Amino acid sequence: MIGIKKGSISRTARYIIVMFIVSLTMAYASMTSGVVYDQKTFKPIVGAIVTSGNKEYRTDKNGAFHVPTVEKIGIRALGYERKFYTSGGNIYLNPLIPKALYLSSFGATNGKIMGNAKRLIRTTELNAVVIDIKMDRGQIAYKTSNPIANKIGAQNIILFKDLKQYVAELKKEGIYTIARIVSFKDTPFVTAHPQFGVKNSNGTLFKDKEKLYWIDPSQKRAWEYIVAIAKESAQAGFDEIQFDYVRFPDRQGLVFSIKNNQQERSKTIGEFLKYARTQLTPYNVFITADIFGYVCWNEGDLGIGQRVDEIAKHVDYIAPMLYPSGFSTGIPGHRNPVAANYAIVKKTLDKSLEKSGGSPLIYRPWLQAFRDYAFDRRNYGDKEIREQIRASKDFGSSGWMLWNPRNVYSSAGLSR
Repeated sequence: MIGIKKGSISRTARYIIVMFIVSLTMAYASMTSGVVYDQKTFKPIVGAIVTSGNKEYRTDKNGAFHVPTVEKIGIRALGYERKFYTSGGNIYLNPLIPKALYLSSFGATNGKIMGNAKRLIRTTELNAVVIDIKMDRGQIAYKTSNPIANKIGAQNIILFKDLKQYVAELKKEGIYTIARIVSFKDTPFVTAHPQFGVKNSNGTLFKDKEKLYWIDPSQKRAWEYIVAIAKESAQAGFDEIQFDYVRFPDRQGLVFSIKNNQQERSKTIGEFLKYARTQLTPYNVFITADIFGYVCWNEGDLGIGQRVDEIAKHVDYIAPMLYPSGFSTGIPGHRNPVAANYAIVKKTLDKSLEKSGGSPLIYRPWLQAFRDYAFDRRNYGDKEIREQIRASKDFGSSGWMLWNPRNVYSSAGLSR
């Protein structure tokens, strides 16, 4: 029988306790703590997002956080700006409600068009821009280091000579910047990699009405390419990454690498957005997904994989496209949508919030600033734009965005 010396167990126990205390002390020393406050009200911000390395954390009911120490900690919150800090303590965020207009890459780099946009931002309530970075036809508007983009011909049009400097100049003027990334509509990528394209039932590549190819959203190996462009946009300094065409094509009878049913489609879109958010976490950028307006009303996914309840889990903001001209059959009680601009926006947002839950601040709708094409061809001027903006404000959304594909904007409907 092996003997145990008297007191040996107690010494071992003491050693274990001491080492445990030391490890706790070291762990605590490598953590950063703080409290996030509203800069104007000095009230703590509950649920603010704190990014440390590759992980996200949330502030508690007192606005407090305790996260692993890294070189820079990112802080952002719905309805507020985003910031980076090198230490903890008391942290203050200014409220920020983006009110944006859309600019294509061509418009954003055109002196006259961009000059008009900046003039409107100086003289009206506008304070933000949405700029195409990965365009509708798959072209990438800046010089990217991505080898795939260079190989497939997505660099045929370089409009931003120095994207980082371009964004920095906008931010100097106090402009909130949003990078629009057209996700799954991408002719150059599918032309080079047809195995990742959406197929017709006979096995040929699907083309939409514009004769453009689509990436099959369920082909996860293609996700990295899309998100790589989003990462470079974040590195360039954009405050927000907006994923557009984050859906399956709206055509029946197509073939994907998953079963073509609602459960699989909506699950896929949710998984893509979750992947994108995880990859973008170190950059502390807001994440947004554009959705069809009728998605807010429909109990299903409209055949495109967009469900508000699923998408809301993975993004900061949802951007429904609430152009009255796009509501081809109106909404209950309003069969002529262009004569009911306020109701289209307000009731659709209300309906969507019922599905997603949470705060109205998770919504920032797209509003119509172009001539009607579907009903009476009316010009969308002061009255129509103001009605849409008022509806967004009454709902409590985190701002709004004006869409005109021609990038033609005036002060119509905008407050000074």
